[in-house]
Amino acid sequence: MARRTLPLAALTAAAALTLTACGGSGEPDDIKGAGGSASAGASEAADEPEGKRPDIGLPKDAVMVVDKGQPSEAAHQPALDDAFRFIQAMRHGIVAQDPDDAAYQYYATAGAAEYARGQIEQWVKGGWTPTGKDQYYDTGTASVGEGKGVLVTFCRDQSQTFSKSLESGEVHRTEKSPKSFQKYSVLMRKKPGESGVWQAGQIEVQGEAKECSR
Repeated sequence: MARRTLPLAALTAAAALTLTACGGSGEPDDIKGAGGSASAGASEAADEPEGKRPDIGLPKDAVMVVDKGQPSEAAHQPALDDAFRFIQAMRHGIVAQDPDDAAYQYYATAGAAEYARGQIEQWVKGGWTPTGKDQYYDTGTASVGEGKGVLVTFCRDQSQTFSKSLESGEVHRTEKSPKSFQKYSVLMRKKPGESGVWQAGQIEVQGEAKECSR
């Protein structure tokens, strides 16, 4: 996993990441294609640590497969794990068709929470739910603000994940294309008042990311 250390100025820049939804055809990031254990290697669905964390379980036909690896700096591991729990919590809200789902609000604040709500609202408005295998890989971490934040980056391949109509059950399938690949940048900070929990503060999603093609 790639790692780099950024100066304090980079934290300010990261906090200003714009909220973009760069999926194809003007659809939410997840819709055109739809869908992780904390261990190394590819895994399905994020394991939830014991405690008061919310349920982020997903149905078997809407899995997330995360090839996360291990960060070169052990201190980044909790931020990396919770970044993917945030992504899974957002999907949980989509499946639940609930823009106010408590799961994503636990793992996100500020711009990242607004982004998640917007994604869920668009799925609800369209009457769609995700189905298939949503794949994440090529993760990286960067210390920002003298270790007060961690910038987590990763790629997404949504060529095997699709949207399904809640009314008819019809699955909207698309062919693999440059639009299938996205690059995520998520700024993580420790959650106030909860030991060991990290929250996403800002998120940027780059569509048609050539560096993620495979």
